[in-house]
Formats: sequence, structure tokens, C-alpha cells
Amino acid sequence: MKRYCLEIAGDLACFTRPEMKVERVSYDVITPSAARAVFEAILWKPAIRWHVRRIEVLRPIRFINLRRNEVAAVISTRNVQQAMDAGEGDLAIYVDDERQQRAGLLLRDVAYRVHADMEVRADRQDSMPPQKYHAMFERRAENGQWVNQPYLGCREFAARVRAVTDSARDAAPIFDTRDLGWMLHDLDFTDPVDPQPTFFRAQMTAGVIEVSTEGAAR
Repeated sequence: MKRYCLEIAGDLACFTRPEMKVERVSYDVITPSAARAVFEAILWKPAIRWHVRRIEVLRPIRFINLRRNEVAAVISTRNVQQAMDAGEGDLAIYVDDERQQRAGLLLRDVAYRVHADMEVRADRQDSMPPQKYHAMFERRAENGQWVNQPYLGCREFAARVRAVTDSARDAAPIFDTRDLGWMLHDLDFTDPVDPQPTFFRAQMTAGVIEVSTEGAAR
């Protein structure tokens, strides 16, 4: 494995707590799964996996209440299948008919420094050496390139991303220590048909969260 570091910042963020069924309520900080998605936005291949190891919080934790318009419906898989079989079909969602407002407790003015390991899978199908994947990610991260726009929990909250080569020279984490409780770690795809969420006890010490799966729970 090889470790990389990214600085991730944005004006708004929402890392939704799964126990909240209707309203959007964010965790206090970015979750490991959301941080992993930022790394995958820069480079994702079937042959690699990202493991988030450390999160440094660079700005004070602040919340904001907002009401947002959302679409209440999704296109059913049956309609999609019928359109595929027939070669045509109406798969549109009419926003004016399906719009609904939801309140959200979001984070504002966020910035994190995230450390993650790139694992090149031993069971990969290609024969490309691991150094090739390392070079691909390093080139894209340094040039600000990505496959899709990185975001902070919700796609409308775009993230600003910068590769960090020497975190000791950058801003120090906030001086804040608190127990953040049980936090979503990631999804366990042992059963690809029914992936299960896993949680870990998040403890922030002087602005730093060490991500560990020891004692993780479903």
C-alpha cells in the first residue's frame, strides 16, 4: 500500500446520519466513506481499493439550517426494463409534480486533510505493476483532474481538492477534542446483493480522527 493525502474543502457539506429518515442532518465531520469517494473521483479502477486512515479537521465545526427542494420520486426499474424491451418509453420525471421541500442541518465552511492508503489488489485481472496506478493518481491529483466532480456528501456541494505532499507545512488541525459517537464507516460488500453499513466509534483528539475498524459494528 501507498499513502496519499488530500486537502478537501467546500462552502457547504452534508454527511447524512442514516438514523434520520426524513430530514437531512449531517455528522459533525466528513465520514470515511465520503472521503473515500473523493479519492475515487480522482482515480478508480477495479484493481484498486482506497482505505481512509486519518481525518484532520482544519476549520471549526459549524452548522447551518437550510430548506432545499428535492425530487420525491425515482424512475422504477420496471419502467426502465419495459423501455429497454420496447426500444422506447417515457422515463422522465416531471420536477414540478414531484418537488418537495426538506429541512437540512448542514455543515458550512469545511476543510479537511484526509490520509488514505491505495491498495492494489493481489487478485486483479490485469498485469499492470502497482507503480502505474500510483503514477496515474499522483499525476491527476497534482493537476487537479478527476473522473467526476468530487463532492461533500451531496452532489450539489462541490468540493475543492488539493494534493498535499507535506502536511507538516500546512495549517494545523483545530484544537478541539470530542467524542463524535458512532459514525458510518463504509459499506461491507461481502454480499454484493445486500451490502451492509458498518460503523465505528469516532473520537476526535486535537482535531484528528484516527479511522479504525476495530470494534466496528453493523
